[in-house]
Amino acid sequence: MIAITRPVSDSIAACELTHVARQPIDLARARAEHRGYEQALEAAGCEVVRVPPAHDLPDAVFVEDAAVVVDEVAIATRPGAVSRRPEVRGVADVLRRYRDVVPIEPPATIDGGDVLVAGKRVFVGQTSRTSSAAIAKLREILGPMGYTVDGVDVTGCLHLKSAVTALADDRLLINRAWIGAGLADNVFRGFDLIDTDPAEPYAANVVRAGGALIYPSAFPRTRAKLERLGLDVIAVDVGELAKAEGAVTCCSLIFEA
Repeated sequence: MIAITRPVSDSIAACELTHVARQPIDLARARAEHRGYEQALEAAGCEVVRVPPAHDLPDAVFVEDAAVVVDEVAIATRPGAVSRRPEVRGVADVLRRYRDVVPIEPPATIDGGDVLVAGKRVFVGQTSRTSSAAIAKLREILGPMGYTVDGVDVTGCLHLKSAVTALADDRLLINRAWIGAGLADNVFRGFDLIDTDPAEPYAANVVRAGGALIYPSAFPRTRAKLERLGLDVIAVDVGELAKAEGAVTCCSLIFEA
């Protein structure tokens, strides 16, 4: 299993922010967190492949937003924030070692953080970063490969995967309050939905890596719920990266080679 990552940029303090207030970011600590995250990926059985650093691109560590990867193809995104679009080239260059790469063309915009793949079902957050044109393009690319692609209204957070991520192909971790109009049960019909602890609204973001889950140490109540379900959880500290509106899914692209 491959996990693509990218080093924390020198300029991360100038990152894009939408839903959180700007705070000072300790660069050395952010880099130490990222090393710990990569070590957790390796412990879960991944081969870590690093995209070269891009110190002039503040958000470059969040490689998830630059691509969507499935078994058959990689899709190079066109991020909603103009400042982030230059991140895509370096990530796509690495992905070409493993997949054909198909681009999302203008004027469509999409962040990878808005795309949740669970088996052959793909959910795409309808957010300020991802347009309806991009959702239609994903449907055009992935539909012939047997995937269904559905848009999901998201409220109160940056990306869909701030509100819901996959614990397995048929089980999701979710903060229902951030799925529009209380429609979570309808949108995700057929899935076993595991709710985050009410005191931990940001706790729905988890990375599947091999047979393990990589999960922020900041959410002990939800983590305990996952462990009671018999799931193998590797806790990591990503507190500084969270100040840049990042989460554990943001920092890698994981797929079978």
